[in-house]
Amino acid sequence: MPADQDDFAEFYQASYRRMVALVAAMTGDRCQAEDIAQEAFARALTRWPQVARYELPEAWVRRVAIRLTVDALRRMRRAVRVSARLAAGERAGPDAGDPLAATALSVALLRLPLPLRQVLVLYYLADLPVEEIARDCGVSPSTVRNRLAAGRDRLERELKERDEEVPHAR
Repeated sequence: MPADQDDFAEFYQASYRRMVALVAAMTGDRCQAEDIAQEAFARALTRWPQVARYELPEAWVRRVAIRLTVDALRRMRRAVRVSARLAAGERAGPDAGDPLAATALSVALLRLPLPLRQVLVLYYLADLPVEEIARDCGVSPSTVRNRLAAGRDRLERELKERDEEVPHAR
């Protein structure tokens, strides 16, 4: 394996689980998160000579994964609407076999609009600063702060409906 591919293999091993966890928190589906993370890393591999020179290659992969997640969730919403119209059935919830789906917090997160869920996951799970989230999401830092506040409020309401406490964060 050429040296740059060895570097990529190390990068992949060090970053893959973290990327899957972030995407799974946004989608509520570990299998879909693995697919999205793999696609993001595949795109990084095809551009590895360039991506490897970035100060934080993982940030590039995370931005790609976020975009892929947003696209996947939009497609899923459209498919659900079409299926509902065609079958007049209910939309299925998170996969009961997925450990992420088993917690009240993950269910409450999935009830939030994607922009709020996205910033909460990146801030609290990925431990990213507001400025980096703003860059990743293509919005201003003030928008991120507003979404964080709105997301915490909505999350608290969702959890209170289920008699759960919101974990206190920074």
